[in-house]
Amino acid sequence: MKAGQMDRRITIERGTEARDADGVLTTTWAPVATLWASLIQSSTSEFLQGSGLQGDTATIFRTRWLAGVTTRDRIRFDGVGYDIKEIKELGRRRGLEIRTIARGVD
Repeated sequence: MKAGQMDRRITIERGTEARDADGVLTTTWAPVATLWASLIQSSTSEFLQGSGLQGDTATIFRTRWLAGVTTRDRIRFDGVGYDIKEIKELGRRRGLEIRTIARGVD
């Protein structure tokens, strides 16, 4: 992995669930690590779901190895939260390819 290709800053966030004063379960996201990454692919797929047309943006990020990243975590990039759908190890702990779905600004 060449450092010059990693020109995007991403933040890996981990969620913690807690009940608020009304007893509603909420998830609070806290940063785990901020990394340099390269944006490999970004595409929009539309599909018919329920009563309307939905669009999901699939994005793949490549970054250096970071232990402990799971599909329960998420990525924050340019103010958008991305749910992690799949993580692939590149080489022998050389890097990660993280496949995500954009979930919007929050």
